[in-house]
Parts: sequence; structure tokens; C-alpha cells
Amino acid sequence: MLIDISEIVSCENKEITKEVRIEQEAFVSKLGEFPITKKEPFEIRIANRENKLLLIFGETDVTVSIPCGRCLAEVPKDIHIAIDKDLLMNGQELSDEEMEETDYLIGLNLDIDKLIYGEILVNWPVKVLCREDCKGICKVCGMNLNEGNCDCQRTELDPRMAAIQDIFNKFKEV
Repeated sequence: MLIDISEIVSCENKEITKEVRIEQEAFVSKLGEFPITKKEPFEIRIANRENKLLLIFGETDVTVSIPCGRCLAEVPKDIHIAIDKDLLMNGQELSDEEMEETDYLIGLNLDIDKLIYGEILVNWPVKVLCREDCKGICKVCGMNLNEGNCDCQRTELDPRMAAIQDIFNKFKEV
């Protein structure tokens, strides 16, 4: 969703509040594509302060479906987004002093989806687990060990001892 901010930039101390919707259906990154399962319309406030700063405020919550880090089961993860941007104004030019480029600004249009994308990226969880005691998946057959046990051999041998293990396997009596 694009918001035209030319009227705000041109009028000193002007402030508007708009209800906006997140249009993106999924969060796509190098990690993969994660569906956004819950998103609510929210209010964004844009204010011109003394023709020096453009302030952008807003808060919302989105729910993203992320696979568990151990068993790959889908886990709905709530991500709180708090938008608080201060853009320096130099006439009709806007720049973010903390970032080199502002990809969420296209001329005098504010792209809400790119702004939300950046905030989700910053707040992305490091590791997601379906539960604290998740057992993961079997390395041999791929069965989810939270749902039951498989009959695979789970003893992991030290790879440095592989040559000795080969000798034992070669001369094993039947």
C-alpha cells in the first residue's frame, strides 16, 4: 500500500493519521517463503516537525508461520512491529540518518509493505521451536520423533573412528 506524503512534506507542522492494511501475503527472504497468517489493519501517524523532521509512528502485530528448527512442524509466531522512523527533511528530499537508503520511500510515496518487511526482518526470531522439549526428526528416516519412535539405529559414531569401524565390519563373524 502506498501513501502519498507530498501534502505533509509541503506543509509545516502538518500531521495525519491513516488506517493502513498490509497487502503482502507472505514474508519472502533468502531463508524461504513464510505465510503471514494474521494481520490486522492499523493506524500510522505521519507528522512534519518544523520542516526539519518527518516522523512516522505505528504499531501492529502479525503472525507468521515458521517451521520448527528441530522437527519442521509449522509454528505460528507473533511478531510485534513498532514503527518509529525519523526522516530528515531537506526541502522535498527525505533521508533516514540511521540508514544509507530508504527503500520504503519512492519519491514522496511511503510504501507500507516495504516498511513492514524491514520491521519483520529486524524482529525475526533467531530460533523457533514448536515446544521446548522438541525431539526433532530422525536423521535416518526423517520421522518426527515427537509423534513416535522409529526403529532406526541412533548410535552416532565418531567420524575419526570410521576406519577402525570398517575393519570390524569387514572381519565380523556371522
